Amino acid sequence: MNPDDLDLAAFIQPGDRVVCGQLTAEPTTLTEALVDQADRIGRLEVFLGTTFSNTFAPDRAPALSFLSYGATGTNPRLAKAGRLAILPRHYGALNAAFATGEIRADVVLLQVAASSGGFNLGLANDYAALAARHARAVLVEVHADVPVTTGAFLPTDTTITAVIAARRAPIELQPGRIGAVEQSIAGHVAGLIADRSTLQIGIGSIPDAILSGLEGHRDLGFHSGVITDRVLDLIEQGVITNAYKSVDPGVTVTNTVCGTHRLNRHLHLNPEIAVLPAAHTHGIEVLSRQDNFLSINSAIEVDLTGQVNSEMAGGAAVGGVGGLVDFARGGVAARGGRAIIALPATARNGAASRIVHRTQRVTLAHSDVDVVVTEHGVADLRNVPLHARAERLIAIADPRFRDDLARQAGEGSYDA
Repeated sequence: MNPDDLDLAAFIQPGDRVVCGQLTAEPTTLTEALVDQADRIGRLEVFLGTTFSNTFAPDRAPALSFLSYGATGTNPRLAKAGRLAILPRHYGALNAAFATGEIRADVVLLQVAASSGGFNLGLANDYAALAARHARAVLVEVHADVPVTTGAFLPTDTTITAVIAARRAPIELQPGRIGAVEQSIAGHVAGLIADRSTLQIGIGSIPDAILSGLEGHRDLGFHSGVITDRVLDLIEQGVITNAYKSVDPGVTVTNTVCGTHRLNRHLHLNPEIAVLPAAHTHGIEVLSRQDNFLSINSAIEVDLTGQVNSEMAGGAAVGGVGGLVDFARGGVAARGGRAIIALPATARNGAASRIVHRTQRVTLAHSDVDVVVTEHGVADLRNVPLHARAERLIAIADPRFRDDLARQAGEGSYDA
């Protein structure tokens, strides 16, 4: 179907929940049409994942309300405008709930690749594809630049309602900018990564810095929720070989793809990189069997007991639960594994410490964290009682805040 002929009112009814593809897999021709036509259709709820586009700007389409698993990407703008409701579920559980129909999806909008084997999900094998199995209407947009990726064919029990020609190529995500703080953090994290380890890591400046600092490592594996251009660099350098993975040996595994056209082309018809459902990428049964699995994630703040907040800053929603808990627990459960939290010591241009007395919200329990890293060093919290955890975390805080943190620690009773 030509997008000029698309009338969404033929598929979407007032009161529907519309589930959209996320990240670089957002079907922007369809989502733009949704925003443009929503007021004519009636009130709708849109389920969003992480967004990189400006499609759902807070001043557009007042008939739409929004639900998401986090205020991530460009979503904080909707949260600030009071238009975004947060569903706080672990990413793995969220996907399972869409798979069973526990979370309702009336209409699903997807970006796909067309191939001789059928429609392929290309850049994200996530909850949207699972939701499509139960939806009343499934609309897909097709573009030649969407790669056909291993493991990501649309489930055969999915009925496609309409196929639309995409107006534009997939969204691209450029590598993050790396500064001195990110490089210092990366240097500390690199010292925790042994050759033949399997990595999980996210997107942003700190993950990119960490990956860029691993050129001297050998035979690393990769099993994660997202793959970026920095991961491709390590594959091309022969650093990531997946040769010693205990699960999926020889294969780079991800749930989503967040990079440039260069990365997308590398994935096209490549059997050595698989884009798999969250039941595999985030499932504790899989992660716990992945020997030497290192979960490496960032956070907004960490308190003196090791509790992690990845959801709130200054009382505002700026993050989400996402896959943090899934992967951290996998790192703790895996033989030789670790759950690493890496973050700058300060926020707001140095005005606030990110090592705090108490977090604004607890996303990850202190029992699921064993290493915290800032530019000032490494706090190994494994098998360490709470009062000693506080001492180690204060030691990696920015020096300007250490005295206040020590005073607050002295006024509390962490082992009570």
